[in-house]
Amino acid sequence: MTRRETLEAATQAVMIDRNATHGDPEDNFQHIAEFWTTFKGVPFTRHDVAIMCALIKVARMKQSPENPDHAVDLAGYAACANEVVTKG
Repeated sequence: MTRRETLEAATQAVMIDRNATHGDPEDNFQHIAEFWTTFKGVPFTRHDVAIMCALIKVARMKQSPENPDHAVDLAGYAACANEVVTKG
């Protein structure tokens, strides 16, 4: 995949596909942060969730770097991380 194809696929995933399935990232990441906070007993933020999910993708890229889905998802999580932190 080219850079453009990767970013276009990430845009499709983040703006259309995942929103239809999971709702807005801000809301979904907030729910996840609340569950993680309860489970671990330490505070998590929406931004933490986006970064932790991105790190999962990095680990998967190490295991199977030829799978383009990992790079697409990583780009999507980076965009979501930026958005949730700038929205406050």
